[in-house]
Amino acid sequence: MSVVAADTLDRTIVITRTFDAPRQKVFAAWADSAQLARWFGPKNFTAPSVEADVRPGGRWRICIHSSEGRDYWMHGVYREIAAPERLVFTHVWEDGHGASGHETLVTLTFEETGGKTIMTFHKAVLVSLHERNEQYTGWSECLDRLGAYLGK
Repeated sequence: MSVVAADTLDRTIVITRTFDAPRQKVFAAWADSAQLARWFGPKNFTAPSVEADVRPGGRWRICIHSSEGRDYWMHGVYREIAAPERLVFTHVWEDGHGASGHETLVTLTFEETGGKTIMTFHKAVLVSLHERNEQYTGWSECLDRLGAYLGK
């Protein structure tokens, strides 16, 4: 493997989760603004502003609010929607975040098996290994919250 390829892999997040819900329900939790607002963000965060125009070329923008009172804004563009199998969108942190302005690509795949959904979250290429590690924790907590939301 070349050094460039290894560096790219080091700045990639891949998380696979199995949710006890049909994939249509899991996909909808990502594609519906009202549902996103109920679970999106790491633990101890809320999502007071969620806008999502879920169609190819549609834009999304979300604010997550920390328990310390800080707001973090992010936005992007939907690149691919193949409900309920696949969702692809860009992700850009806005001012106030350590990786602000850096665009990454998020690819979500949803595979139904026995009434459950195996979802794979893939985000690349992050600005640094440190940022990858920070965001891995945040996205893992976010997916924990998604699991809790789907279980209600």
